[in-house]
Amino acid sequence: MKKLLLSIFIVSLVACKKEPKPNGYKINSTAQTTVQTSKPNQPAITREEIIKEANDELMKALKDKDYKRFAEFIHPEKGVRFSMYAFVDPKNDKQFSKVDFEKYQPTKTLFTWGSYDGSGDPYRATVNDYLGKWVFSKDFTASQFSLDKFQGGGNSLNNLENIYPKLNFTENYIKGTEKNSEMDWKTLRFVFEDFKGKYYLVGVINDQWTI
Repeated sequence: MKKLLLSIFIVSLVACKKEPKPNGYKINSTAQTTVQTSKPNQPAITREEIIKEANDELMKALKDKDYKRFAEFIHPEKGVRFSMYAFVDPKNDKQFSKVDFEKYQPTKTLFTWGSYDGSGDPYRATVNDYLGKWVFSKDFTASQFSLDKFQGGGNSLNNLENIYPKLNFTENYIKGTEKNSEMDWKTLRFVFEDFKGKYYLVGVINDQWTI
C-alpha cells in the first residue's frame, strides 16, 4: 500500500513540473524597465517649460545654421509665416509649408520677405540669408526670455495677438546700448500652436526700432 501511494505521489510531482504555461505567457521586460526607471515623485513638466525648451532649440538651430533641425518645428499643416517687423501682414509676409521650406532652403532662390521700413525697398534674399542675416541678426541665445509677454516695443504696430489669437508666443529681447540711447534694441518672437500634443512653430517675427 505504501509503495502504491509513493508511486502516485511521484507521478503527480512529475506532472506538475511538466505543466505548460498559459498561452501567451512571457516576461514583460518593458514593464519591468518602466517600473525601474519611472519617477512617480518627479513633478510634471509645465507648459512654460515645454515652450521654453522649444524656443531654445530653435535659437540654437538658428545660431548653428542647422536649418534641417529648424524645419522639424514647422507646423505640419499650417506651415510658418515670417514677418520682418512687429506688424504681421498675412497677405504679404512670406509663408512656407514644411515641405516648401525644406525644398527651397538649400537653394539660391530669392524670395521677397517684405519691405525695409523707411525706404520701402523690397528685401529679397535666399532662405539661408534671411534666417542668418535678418532673423538671427544678433545672438539671441544671450537674450532675455519671456512667454506671452512683450518686452520690447517701438513705433511699429504690434498686431501679433490679433493675428494669432489665443496662441502662445515667446520673446527673446536684447536691450539697446547706452551709446545709441537704447534705441538699437532687437527682439525675436516665435509663435507656437499645439498640434496633436506638440507645440509647432507658426510664426517668426522680428521687431526693432523703426524710423
